[in-house]
Amino acid sequence: MKEAHIPKAETFPTEVDKLNRLPVMTLDIFQVDAFTSKLFGGNPAAVVPLNAWLPDTLMQQLAMENNLSETVFFVPAAGAANHDYDIRWFTPGVEVNLCGHATLASAFILFNKLGFAKEKLRFNSKSGILTISRFEDKFKMDFPSWKPTIQAEVPSSLIKGLNITGYKGLYQYRDLVVELEDEDAVRFCDPDFNLLKQLGEKVIITAAGKSCDFVSRFFAASIGINEDPVTGSAHSQLVPFWSEKLDKKSLHAKQLSLRGGELWCEDLGDRVTIAGSCVFYMNGQFEIDY
Repeated sequence: MKEAHIPKAETFPTEVDKLNRLPVMTLDIFQVDAFTSKLFGGNPAAVVPLNAWLPDTLMQQLAMENNLSETVFFVPAAGAANHDYDIRWFTPGVEVNLCGHATLASAFILFNKLGFAKEKLRFNSKSGILTISRFEDKFKMDFPSWKPTIQAEVPSSLIKGLNITGYKGLYQYRDLVVELEDEDAVRFCDPDFNLLKQLGEKVIITAAGKSCDFVSRFFAASIGINEDPVTGSAHSQLVPFWSEKLDKKSLHAKQLSLRGGELWCEDLGDRVTIAGSCVFYMNGQFEIDY
């Protein structure tokens, strides 16, 4: 009969080892569907409240582990700051300078789960101060206005990557904004994500809507997200673009991803407001030892 293998005694942790081991940190995590009024719609975001910043590499690893388009972290503002929290957003691959749906999800959690009692919530971010307030049954975010300008040179890889034969115009501020002929051209666009990844740009396609003012889709293969379900930050560019084009300040928008999303926007000149609903999905805890 084969003798069972028994580990040597010295392979087991000693009491000294146990005392010297760093304590495990337990953190809360919430998941919220943003820019939707129904579960499994909109854009899911992981929300992680912190008392102090974790190392950047660890936050990036957590975002990769969550494998959602965004994981958002926020910490209480220090001292007599003119804001309530500092906020940062991570995709599975990189940190980004602005994210709408995860900001909306953070406001939802702070107001509804963590007892935030002020009338307005102010986040400090890499894109400046972002103010969020309740708006009927929604949350309204005050964001920067990033009006895109027309681009004369059109990369051939963009047209190939989007797999389209024509377009009405190409613009850019942070992201490439491609105006297509109509809503159906946006809805049925079938991109080659490998080509879009090689392009190295995030791409918005947009057109006038049938049942709303304008529609869009957002592709970010260059940062590890083929298609983002609903993209608040894209509307920092789309709102001033469509406000001028349609000659109206208040705009109703839809993002035509598989999950779909709905946004109510307003052009304020140097700022835009973007409002939407959220649906709570789950909360839990994770443990890290670093």
